[in-house]
Amino acid sequence: MYHIVCPAKYRRAIFTEEVDKVLRDICLDIAKRYEIIFLEIGVDSDHVHFLVQSVPMYSPKKIVQIIKSITAREIFRRVPSVKKQLWGGQFWTDGYYVSTVGKHGNEDMIGNYVKNQGKEENLYKKLHKQKADEEQLALW
Repeated sequence: MYHIVCPAKYRRAIFTEEVDKVLRDICLDIAKRYEIIFLEIGVDSDHVHFLVQSVPMYSPKKIVQIIKSITAREIFRRVPSVKKQLWGGQFWTDGYYVSTVGKHGNEDMIGNYVKNQGKEENLYKKLHKQKADEEQLALW
């Protein structure tokens, strides 16, 4: 299980209601096609938190590549106004943050951390929440 944080390019505040909905739908489509389970998706005005679970054959780098490439392409296609806000460039910054999350205790701790992001201005919004797949966790 991984906690991934991806900032928008130039840390622009581009996550509106429309972009949030499209992002959530794209992530759920990714979950159907790839063996990546989105346990939680949360957005602040300029970055996104993903709590994901996947098969061991996917490295954290591969998971981030899949998420960032597909979401960027589809958001630009479905919400063209975003591309204008980013001067026709990339959707995500080149960097990202990734951390492993253990089975016992860490999931709640990371969930609370993610939930408390943007508290000062109440900007954080949870887009999706799903229980962890205990059967898959047992394989680890």
